[in-house]
Amino acid sequence: MKALVYGVRPEPRDPAGGRDRSANEIGASAAEANPLLAGLARTPMRLDPDFPDPGILLPDWVVCRPRLTGICGSDSKQVFGDWGEQTASVDNPMKGFFSLPQVLGHEVVADVVELGPRARGLSVGDRVVLDPWLSCAPRGVSPVCPACAVGDLSLCWSFDVGPIAPGIHTGTSRDASGGWAELMPAHTSMLHRVPDSVPDELAVFADPFAVMLHAVTRNPPPPGGKVMVYGAGALGTCAVAILRVLYPDVAVLVVARFDAQADLATSLGAAVIGHAPALAVIEDAVDWSGGRLRASDGLPMAFPGAIDVVYDTIGKRETFEVGARVLRARGRLVKAGVHGPTFWEDTPLYFKEICFVGSNAFGFEEVEGRRQHGIDHYLDLVAAGRVDLTGMLTHRFGLDDWRAAFTALATQEESGAIKVAFDFR
Repeated sequence: MKALVYGVRPEPRDPAGGRDRSANEIGASAAEANPLLAGLARTPMRLDPDFPDPGILLPDWVVCRPRLTGICGSDSKQVFGDWGEQTASVDNPMKGFFSLPQVLGHEVVADVVELGPRARGLSVGDRVVLDPWLSCAPRGVSPVCPACAVGDLSLCWSFDVGPIAPGIHTGTSRDASGGWAELMPAHTSMLHRVPDSVPDELAVFADPFAVMLHAVTRNPPPPGGKVMVYGAGALGTCAVAILRVLYPDVAVLVVARFDAQADLATSLGAAVIGHAPALAVIEDAVDWSGGRLRASDGLPMAFPGAIDVVYDTIGKRETFEVGARVLRARGRLVKAGVHGPTFWEDTPLYFKEICFVGSNAFGFEEVEGRRQHGIDHYLDLVAAGRVDLTGMLTHRFGLDDWRAAFTALATQEESGAIKVAFDFR
C-alpha cells in the first residue's frame, strides 16, 4: 500500500523542485524565514508506495480503508520537530511507549474492508471513526487494567505490552499503522459507526472534540462563570463549541493567533483577543473579565482575578505564565495542549492556590447524565444538530501532496489553515 512513513531516511527536496540539496542545507535556508518549514525539510519521513499492507494484527482486529484523516497538532509537531528549546536536555519518560518506524494519523474516518476471524459487531462496508488508544482490549490483555476497567483508556497500564509493538495509540506503534496510508488496522473496540446524517467532513473532528470534552467536563466551569480558551486551533475551537452547548451561561474568551481562527471562534459565540505580546493578553483578559491588575517589574498579575478556568491548548511557557496570572484565586489551569518540556515562572500558582491539572485525551465521559465514549457523545451531538464545526476543516490534500499539506500548517497566517486533512475519497 501507499503510506507516509515516519522514522526513516528523509527524501531531501529543494523548495524550487530539485533534489540536489541536502536536508541540512534546505533547513538552514528555510529556518531564516520559518523554522517550521526548516523542520519539514529535515523531517525523517517519506512517501513509500510499497509499504507492507497491515493485515489482521490479532483475530479480533479488522482492516479499514481511510476516507479522511486529519493532521493532529501532536502529529505536526512531530513532523516539524517543534518541541521547544528544552527538548535536547530533558529526558522524556514516554520514550518507552513508542516504536519506529510509524505511519502517523489517528483522526480517521474510514470504511471497514476486512474482518478478522473473531471480529464481532462490525460489517464490511461500515463507515467508522477511530478511537486510537492501543489499550488493554486491542492488545489482547485480560483481565484489563484498573484504568481500562473504569473507561480511562488514555491511562491504560499496557501501552508497552506485546504482541503489538509499544505505542500509546494508532500511529505511535510500528505495528498499528495509522491513517496516513491506504489501509489501516484497528481492533473492533476502537471503531465507532458514523450515523448516515454525519458527513465525513464533520466526523473527522471526533478525536479533537473528545479530547476537549474530557478536558472541559472533568474540569467544568462554575455556573455563570468566566473561562479563557488559550489557542484557537482545532482543540480551542472544539472547546468553545463544548462550552456553548453544555455551559451556555458561561462567558468564553479565546486567545487566537490567526484571523481565520478568530473568525471561527467569534462565529461560535466567543469573545476574542490577540495572542501577543503577553502583556497585552493579560491586560485584555483582565479588562474583559473585570479583575484587578497588579503591576510588577515583569508581567503583571490579576489579583483578585475573575477568570475561573483557563483551558490551555498550547502548553508553552508563555501560555502557562499568562494563564496563571489572569486566573482568580483557586482557579484552575488545565493543560490540554501538547508541547515540549518547559520551565516557567509559577509564583502565581502557589500564591493564588491555583489548581494546575493535566488532561490526557479521552475515554468514557459523563455528559448530561449519560456515560459513554467521548467519540459517541460527539457523534450524537452532531446528529442532533447541537454541535456544528463546519468551517474548521479548511484544507484537504491527497497523500502525494503531503509536503503542501504541512506547508499550509507552517504558514497559517497566509493559508488560513485550521484543520488540514488527507483525503482518500
